[in-house]
Amino acid sequence: MTGDALRSAALAAAFVLIWGSAFNAARVVVLDWPPFWALAIRFALTAPPLLALAWLTGARMPARGDLGRVALMGLLGTGGYLAFSWWAMASVPSGLVAIVTATTPLMVALGEAALLGRRPTPGAWLGLVLGWAGVALLGGARLAAHAGAPGSAGEVLGVALALLGAASQAAGLLAFAPARGRVDLWSATAGQSLVSAALLLPLALVLEGAPPAEAAARTLAGLAYSVLVVGIGGYALLFLMLRRFPPSTAAALQLLAPPVAAVIGWAALGEVLGWTDLAGGALTLAGLALLFRARR
Repeated sequence: MTGDALRSAALAAAFVLIWGSAFNAARVVVLDWPPFWALAIRFALTAPPLLALAWLTGARMPARGDLGRVALMGLLGTGGYLAFSWWAMASVPSGLVAIVTATTPLMVALGEAALLGRRPTPGAWLGLVLGWAGVALLGGARLAAHAGAPGSAGEVLGVALALLGAASQAAGLLAFAPARGRVDLWSATAGQSLVSAALLLPLALVLEGAPPAEAAARTLAGLAYSVLVVGIGGYALLFLMLRRFPPSTAAALQLLAPPVAAVIGWAALGEVLGWTDLAGGALTLAGLALLFRARR
């Protein structure tokens, strides 16, 4: 393997590891802090460095006509998505949330068909059917297995919240799509973080009261990882990936993030996924792979 190939492989591995472990780090934080306050603090700490990076890289600010789309991406695609996801992880394993929120591309494809008249190809339809069959298996099996049992309502709510997070992210992506080629990535990411912080701070105050007054070392480590490694380093790596590889390659690598999150959750956090969770997740990821292949 050549030096360039080794660098590409290392870059791809780091990309998958960071985006997979993002769920596990969030789970560590929300087990100690209320999810909205945890996420509000995360965005408040992430936004200033992102603004500084946008300035240092000479990123151009979005045109006036694109500001609304950047704001919607921050409101729905970043803030709304992560709010539902972090809320979900307060009651269900991080690996399960990673698998469920991986359905975002399925929702985007359905939204494009319904709103933009883009008819999926037969291969894409097969991917959609397989993907949603996996979600149905995963959610239905959990509902059937835990119906009436103590704590079952929290598990079902967690899966529903993760699905709402995927739907919120899909809505943000659809709203932002027309501006994607015009807006600088660094300025868009910084703007989305500011909007997300503005959304989460009042929500946390209204729904969760006063901010957390103390934190364990593990909580602070999870928060630092979410801010520095995921919120800043993860996006820097994503932008590098988009310059180095075709977009289809980055999309395909993202399919590996949920299994990575599940393995880390099992090994480091003691999380357990049932066979139906794994089977449903495998079906969903297979459907996503078919969808990406058909659209490519």
